[in-house]
Amino acid sequence: MLTVPFETAATSKGAPEIAPPPTVGPDEMRPVDMIVCGSVAISRRNGVWVGKGTGYSDLEIALLTEAGLVTRDTAIATTVHQSQLLDEELPDADHDFSVDYAITPEEVVACAPDQARPSGIVRGNLRPDQLDNIPALR
Repeated sequence: MLTVPFETAATSKGAPEIAPPPTVGPDEMRPVDMIVCGSVAISRRNGVWVGKGTGYSDLEIALLTEAGLVTRDTAIATTVHQSQLLDEELPDADHDFSVDYAITPEEVVACAPDQARPSGIVRGNLRPDQLDNIPALR
């Protein structure tokens, strides 16, 4: 039950102030069948995904992978504008995942990732602020 107006609760400042802390741990979750992620650009060739550059999507998927909730059978999809679907290859790193499907208003592209998904968190890539601010990483 909301204790503040919806317009306040739905903001980035209001939601954390009124929402209860998370109470569900990975051991209480069911396996994930599909992930839909936001994207800046996608390579049509191999599904290499470019996000906003903060690394949180990669980290969330890595955490769920380590918990056994995301597997190679979990489909990863994104919705993008046609102009965000690129024919050229995009750079990727050892912690990056690729998408299996890119969906635009005009087409659905089944991508063929050419590298396996990371098997979990690449701890050497973690920043001090992530370790300090994300309890699941401790």
